[in-house]
Amino acid sequence: MRCRRRSMAPPIHTLLLLSFFFFCLRHSTAWRPWPHTKNNVTELEFGADKKYEGSSEIVKLKYHMGPVLTSNITVHIIWYGTWPSAQKRIIRDFISSISAADHRPPSVSGWWKTVQLYTDQTGFNVSRTVRLGKEKNDRLLSHGKTLTRLSIQSVIKSAVTAKTKPLPIQPKGGVYLLLTADDVYVQDFCQNVCGFHYFTYSSIVGYTLPYAWIGNSAKLCPGMCAYPFAVPYYIPGLKPLKSPNGEAAIDGMISVIAHELAEVASNPLGNAWYAGPEPSAPVEIADLCEGIYGTGGGGSYTGQTLNDEDGATYNMHGIRRRFLVQWVWNNVVNYCTGPNALD
Repeated sequence: MRCRRRSMAPPIHTLLLLSFFFFCLRHSTAWRPWPHTKNNVTELEFGADKKYEGSSEIVKLKYHMGPVLTSNITVHIIWYGTWPSAQKRIIRDFISSISAADHRPPSVSGWWKTVQLYTDQTGFNVSRTVRLGKEKNDRLLSHGKTLTRLSIQSVIKSAVTAKTKPLPIQPKGGVYLLLTADDVYVQDFCQNVCGFHYFTYSSIVGYTLPYAWIGNSAKLCPGMCAYPFAVPYYIPGLKPLKSPNGEAAIDGMISVIAHELAEVASNPLGNAWYAGPEPSAPVEIADLCEGIYGTGGGGSYTGQTLNDEDGATYNMHGIRRRFLVQWVWNNVVNYCTGPNALD
């Protein structure tokens, strides 16, 4: 979004209202598509089910000349609220697995290879390197237990300007991952939204920094945001799958984190890779494959996945753990792909 300077500045409250208005229009969300209770631009563009596992001429993913994250990516985590160490380890292991080349296939790094296909206008690809960066604990809930979309940026500002151990300010290659605990509510959470990504306003944070928020749904809406390890009430007779790491909400959260990281990398400022007529409601590379984890996936069916002797369901290996991660859109072959594909 381009802002024009005026010789006469409007009142500060007007600026804040306008900023909030455009922010609500343009944020990019990861959402669960069941049920469709609200009119959504993506539904109008692609019909009630926007998931295409097979090749599709309907999807018109386009490049809009903006930047992608071609520099080495460093993910800095803000743990907002109280987080058990075991849950932190699962999330850290997933992020660390994105660039690890030694774990057996199908692998998390194999999944990221699809994200790497996306290029900027100079032909440079999304970076293959994704590192775990610094972490900041906000156990005392500096901005309360209820956050708005705009106050999320204030949480990030607090983390990068803290007097002790601030997160590094890294406009080039840095991604700020705000993870809220299971007793924290974020605006629109559980109302078809499990997470979203955007970029910070320099007027609030001082810098333009790509970030993503993902919530822990354990107490609020596991049937929506921890699916398929928890079952929504509106799909009768469907049994939840066993999570690979024994933490249904966190294992569900992993796929949303993956969703947002893929979209931050390919569309960090909202003007790079997306489908749809305009950036006010972008349909991005992970949105197009929501709910697809294997060949044949779509609707409430995950597709062909893997099962271990313990009964856990997964579709890729990390360094030390197994994960179930949704596929992403491959703009070369024009359909959703993942490392566990059967064809």
